[in-house]
Amino acid sequence: MASLIENLIEVLDKESSEYEELLGLSMKKTPVIVAGNLDELQKITDEEQVVVSRIGQLEKTRVQVMKDIANVMNKDVTKLKLIDLIQMLSGRPAESGKLAELHDRLKEVTANMQRVNGQNRELIANALEMVEFDMNLLQSVKTAPETANYNKGAYINGAVMGVGQGGFDAKQ
Repeated sequence: MASLIENLIEVLDKESSEYEELLGLSMKKTPVIVAGNLDELQKITDEEQVVVSRIGQLEKTRVQVMKDIANVMNKDVTKLKLIDLIQMLSGRPAESGKLAELHDRLKEVTANMQRVNGQNRELIANALEMVEFDMNLLQSVKTAPETANYNKGAYINGAVMGVGQGGFDAKQ
C-alpha cells in the first residue's frame, strides 16, 4: 500500500508540474494574441499540444494507481476521490500531508488555467469581431450607392461612391 501511495504522490507531482508548464504557455499566449502574431501563436500552441500529451499519459497512470489503491482498500474506484484518500490516511501524516499539498497545488493551477484561458478566449473573440467588422466595412464600401448625377439626355452620369478609389493616396 505504501508503494502505491508513493506512486500516486510521484504521479500527482509530475502532473502538477506539467499543468504549471501549461499555465506558463497559456500566459505567454496572451500578449501574442493581443499583438496578433499568428506565427508565434502557432509555436506556443504546438508546445501546448506536447505538454497536453504528457498530461494525458500521466492521467492514465494516475487513474491506474487510483484503481489499484481502491482495490487494496476495498473501495469503489468511481467514488474514491483524492480528498477521501487524504482523510483515510490521516493516521499517516507524511503521506496525507503531501497528498493534501498536491491536491491544493493542482486545484490552484487549474483555477489559474481556467482564468487565463477565459481571458485568451475573450481576446480571440474580440479579434474575430474586429476582423468581421473590417470585412463588412470593406464589403459595404464596394457596394456603395451611385450618386444622383444626370447628363443632358437624362442618363445617369454618376459614379459609385467609394469605387475607383484604389485606397489611400499619399499625394493628396
